[in-house]
Amino acid sequence: MDTPTKEDFLSGQILLIDKPLTWSSFQAVNKLKWAIRKKFKLKKIKIGHAGTLDPLATGLLIICCGKFTKKIPELQGQAKEYTGTITLGATTPSYDLETAVDQTFPTEHIKEQMILDATQSFVGDIEQKPPVFSALKKNGKRLYEYARAGKEVEIKSRTVTITDFEITNIKMPHVEFRVQCSKGTYIRSLAHDLGLKLASGAHLTALRRTKIGEFNVNKALDPNTFAKNLLGEPDEL
Repeated sequence: MDTPTKEDFLSGQILLIDKPLTWSSFQAVNKLKWAIRKKFKLKKIKIGHAGTLDPLATGLLIICCGKFTKKIPELQGQAKEYTGTITLGATTPSYDLETAVDQTFPTEHIKEQMILDATQSFVGDIEQKPPVFSALKKNGKRLYEYARAGKEVEIKSRTVTITDFEITNIKMPHVEFRVQCSKGTYIRSLAHDLGLKLASGAHLTALRRTKIGEFNVNKALDPNTFAKNLLGEPDEL
């Protein structure tokens, strides 16, 4: 594929990025923005992403630039697919590895068939509470701001759709999975709720977004690779 021109970027491009671990989605957008502005000596360009990934998640980030930023709401609404690992027997306040384990639970009673049966109970339209450590807003503040300040806040559940929840490997206490779901689904909450269903605890220990609609992470580039390719910089030896 030919490198897009300045006119291509301004008229609109959809860029598929494979977000690295620990990067924020904002950092990934900024890396592309910096590279495009540097390459074409632009003072500014419209650019944004179609769906945040947490810093501890990797995978597909759709970034739109130029006139295609108008497509962001449409792209955000598409179904998503994730793979990852849930660790049973312990919970964290953030439902993932952002915070330390706060409680531990027995897992000896959990059999493989119990896990398989439990996952199927989440398939369909379900009520889900977002994690308190999330960027959702309540009274003008992000939920994680309340959480970090140690303040309790009521979080309303909302309806999300899980179309597929497949267990791909079990090596206790770690459970690997693949999930297809609607916009607004928190996989961290799904992990937490699975722990409750199994009369234990659980938290998310790895997450990768593999698909958004028809877009697949196997077509995506690391943001540093994108920048090097666009700027024509040689690979490091």
